[in-house]
Amino acid sequence: MFVRALSADFLKIRGKGIWFLVFLGPVGLVVMQSLNYGLRYDYLMKRHASDLWGGLIENVSAFVPIALYLGMTLVCSLIAGVEHQTSAWKQLLALPISRSAVFAAKLTISIVLLAASCLLLSIGTVILGFILGFGAAPPFGEMLRMSFVPFVAAMPMLTLAMWLTVTIKNQGVPVSIGVAAALVSPFVSTMSVLIPLNWPALAFHGPLHWQMMAAGASLAVAIGLIGWFHFTRKDVE
Repeated sequence: MFVRALSADFLKIRGKGIWFLVFLGPVGLVVMQSLNYGLRYDYLMKRHASDLWGGLIENVSAFVPIALYLGMTLVCSLIAGVEHQTSAWKQLLALPISRSAVFAAKLTISIVLLAASCLLLSIGTVILGFILGFGAAPPFGEMLRMSFVPFVAAMPMLTLAMWLTVTIKNQGVPVSIGVAAALVSPFVSTMSVLIPLNWPALAFHGPLHWQMMAAGASLAVAIGLIGWFHFTRKDVE
């Protein structure tokens, strides 16, 4: 049942602009850094002369948590919005497919789409480095770590967004929460490590990166189970 639900959801998101959003996030970050380097090329090249690739990663990674929170919110909203916009929840849940499979399929698609976006960010960053004339071999492992380590630590936002978007018809509520989290996240960086909004940045930059990833994954599972339990018992509209 899960495979059937997953296949159906992949068909539903065609032509919905979700793939465009998947490309827009990483391309936007890369373009922003290309402008940054274009305007301050001499300064940045001099500042990071000892490690040009590390300097580029540092500049890109500063905006990864914000992009993740926005991307997770919008991707989940668009996936759930397919049913909300057509009032198709009753028809969908009347099919011989369990609610658990429906919820799991939508969450899986969101993870796949965002993972693809993270991979594109790593590739785009490498391409930008070559365009800027970095001669040394790029640190591919660090590029992937820059994208995927914060992604794992930010997973609680993904499961929360999926829970809210599939259970609340008014998408303004979950989208507002996600946008607020993205905007607030840079301003809580000096606060306690217990604040989940800090975990993506700390997972990449901090000394406790494994702990932050584990905390993010654990909280994501907890929120996902709560969301699954609520969705499987909620009356549909």
